[in-house]
Amino acid sequence: MSDFYDLIIIGAGPAGLAASIYGRRASLKTLVIEKLAPGGQIALTDVIENYPGFPEIRGAELTRLMEEHAKKFGAEILNEEVVQIVDDGSRKTVETTEGSYLARSVIVASGTKPRKLGVKGEEKLVGRGVSYCATCDGRFFQNKDVAVVGGGDAAVKEALYLSKIVRKLYVIHRRAQLRAEKIIQDKAFSSPNLEFVWDSVVEEVVGDGKVEGVLIRNVKNDKKRGLDVNGVFVFVGSIPNTDFVEVEKDENGFIVTNQELETSIRGVFAAGDCRAKTLRQVATAVGDGALAAFMAEEYIEESKEN
Repeated sequence: MSDFYDLIIIGAGPAGLAASIYGRRASLKTLVIEKLAPGGQIALTDVIENYPGFPEIRGAELTRLMEEHAKKFGAEILNEEVVQIVDDGSRKTVETTEGSYLARSVIVASGTKPRKLGVKGEEKLVGRGVSYCATCDGRFFQNKDVAVVGGGDAAVKEALYLSKIVRKLYVIHRRAQLRAEKIIQDKAFSSPNLEFVWDSVVEEVVGDGKVEGVLIRNVKNDKKRGLDVNGVFVFVGSIPNTDFVEVEKDENGFIVTNQELETSIRGVFAAGDCRAKTLRQVATAVGDGALAAFMAEEYIEESKEN
C-alpha cells in the first residue's frame, strides 16, 4: 500500500515549491513529484530582475534557494513522471511511471513546455542549431550569427543573453513592435549587435545536418528572403503540461480554475503557468502556490469533518 499524503503537488517549479512550503508549514504531509529537475523554466533563465527582494538573481540560484527552503520544512521531492490523477472523492490517486500515491488533495503545478514553430526543417535540426533554451545552448554559438524568433519577454530576455555571446543576432517577430516589458525592450534596442526583423515569420529552417539559415516571409507583402545563421532560438509561446489530468481546460489546454484555484474536480487545485491566467511570472507563480496550498488545507480540514 502506498503512503497516504495530505497533499501531493505535481511540479517543482516556483508554484510547486511555494505550495510545498505553505503545505508543510500547515503540518500537511506533503509530496512533490517532478519529472525533471526542480525549478521549471526559471532554472533555465539567465537573470531574473523582477522578483521582489532580488533586484538581480540568476534563475539557477533562485531555484536552489527555493528548493532548500522547501526541504527545510520537510517537503519530500520525488523524481517521477505523473501519468494520471484518479478522483475517488475523499482521496486522489496520483499514478506515475513508477507507481501510485494517495492523497487527500492535489495541486497541479506542472508548468509549460516551449511551443514549436512547426515549420519545415525545425524538427530534424533540433540539437543541431535549433534550440528552445539560450542559457542551455548559447555557448555553442560563440562569435556566430543566430536568430531569435519571438517578441515577448522570454524571446527578448534570451536575445539579450545571447547578444553577449554571438557576433550577430536577428530578432524575428511577426508584428511591428515587441510585446516584452518596456525595460527589457530598451535594453534590446540599445544592443549594438541586435537587428530586428519586423512583420516576419520563419517559413523554413534551412540546413543539411546543421542549421545554415532560415527562410523568412514578410506577412505584409509576402516577400521571402533568406538569412544566413548558424542557430535558431525559438520563443513563440508555451504549451501547458496538462495532458495527464482530466479537468476543465481552455482551448489551449490551460487549466481553468475559480478564484480559489480549484479545478473542476473538488480537492484538485492548479497553480502557476499551467493554469489559465493573464500573467505568467515567477512572482505570480509563487502567489498561486501559496493560495493553492492554503485552499488545499481548508479543503482537507473540511473533508475530515464530513
